[in-house]
Amino acid sequence: MSTDKIALDGDTARVGKSPGLAILITALATFMAGLDNLVVLTALPTIRDELGGSLEQLEWTVNAYTLSFAVLMMFGSSLGDRFGRRRVFIGGLVVFTAASAWAALAPGIGELIAARVVQGAGAAAIMPLSLTLLTSAVPAAKRGAALGIYSAVGGLAIAGGPLVGGVVTEHLSWQWIFWINVPVGLLLIPASWRGLKESHGPNNRLDIPGTFLISLGLLGFVYGLIRANGHDGWGAPKVLGPLVGGLLLIVVFVLWEKRTKTPMLPMRMFRNRAFSAVNAGGLLMAFGMYGVVFLITQFMQTVQHMTPTEAGVRMLAWTAMPLLVAPFAGILSDRIGGRPVAVFGLTMLALGFAYWAMVIEPDTSYVGQLPGYLLGGVGVACFFAPLMNLTMSSVEVSEQGVASGSTSAMRELGAALGVAVLSSIFTHNGGYASGQQFVDGFVPALWVAAAATALAAAVMLFAPRRSSITEEPQSAEPVVAVEAPTSSVAG
Repeated sequence: MSTDKIALDGDTARVGKSPGLAILITALATFMAGLDNLVVLTALPTIRDELGGSLEQLEWTVNAYTLSFAVLMMFGSSLGDRFGRRRVFIGGLVVFTAASAWAALAPGIGELIAARVVQGAGAAAIMPLSLTLLTSAVPAAKRGAALGIYSAVGGLAIAGGPLVGGVVTEHLSWQWIFWINVPVGLLLIPASWRGLKESHGPNNRLDIPGTFLISLGLLGFVYGLIRANGHDGWGAPKVLGPLVGGLLLIVVFVLWEKRTKTPMLPMRMFRNRAFSAVNAGGLLMAFGMYGVVFLITQFMQTVQHMTPTEAGVRMLAWTAMPLLVAPFAGILSDRIGGRPVAVFGLTMLALGFAYWAMVIEPDTSYVGQLPGYLLGGVGVACFFAPLMNLTMSSVEVSEQGVASGSTSAMRELGAALGVAVLSSIFTHNGGYASGQQFVDGFVPALWVAAAATALAAAVMLFAPRRSSITEEPQSAEPVVAVEAPTSSVAG
């Protein structure tokens, strides 16, 4: 098989001789990084029993990963453009694997949180570069099928996270939810070196000031939200200081991105109504979904006394639904456009949260809860199925790499904010003292999640119905140029 050249987003790479191996490597790496978003959730009650820790510290075991992942993702992509995507991807695998071992060996909750920060940094290099490396390795004619497999594996990570976490925690120990990453990582590191082709991007300058500003800004803001869950209260200096300081740094980041010649996230892209809608919709969806998952896994085990495995199995009605529904949602979005499918999905997710808020009690049976899980599963599937196409069709071809990274980072940021805000609502209205007290805090958090996802549905009405990008026809020659179109993007 000959190796064809392709030009992608201004860089030149070679289509790999073994696209199947590239699909396997990138999909497995993505599965591993995606799994750790949710795998820890069903282990939280066990971690609390063995390591101790307050609700605030439990939040950080989740948010340390998602926040680090979110704020460093675009920086990881820029590192790949500058130093080589394969090289940085392998570096991300090394960091993620080592941090997984550190998390498994953590003697206390503080060490576990620190390890999760480093894990997130490794994932921030793995996730965006895996997609770029896959695209470079697969011929254009087969790229759609490859991306379909890649997306399906990502969906499997979401579906399997709570179940894998529950089964491993109950039958081995919570430490093994991190140990299982180590052999996979050790296999992927040499396989990536041999099976992936090196490539560079057009952006060979790093926006280090921008990375520090947004990282410290978001860290301060989320830290303030989580501190408010404790005994400090919203008016305490330990809460207001980080909140105000974080917001100020975020404002400075926006101003810096407007002035610098090499921004990590060009602010002009947000003048595009469609791009802003897709990013805001993804952030609000993740805000509601992750915040609710964080609380409902604890409701199952703390209030209804399920084992971690039982909780993981029951979550499949929600998390595995995308595997069944997403293919049909994808076909439907091709026929009628992605926007109505995404809006329908977000509406179903909001209805699922609202249903739970109306029926949830300490003794509500699983059958009574089941409609909420099913509505949530259908909703997530219908939102994610057209999301990549909606993202790519909202910007010019030359900006699709940045757009994809931005959308992914916004979802991770939404996850961190959702866990922090909904936990704060839970704490101020209830607690762990009894089943009824837990429900007293859980119900208002569910209503806020329902409102956030309903707002996401309204925002997504501004997304493009169909692709507004007109791609250049592909040449029959071995060299395939993918160029930015000259037409403007409609809103």
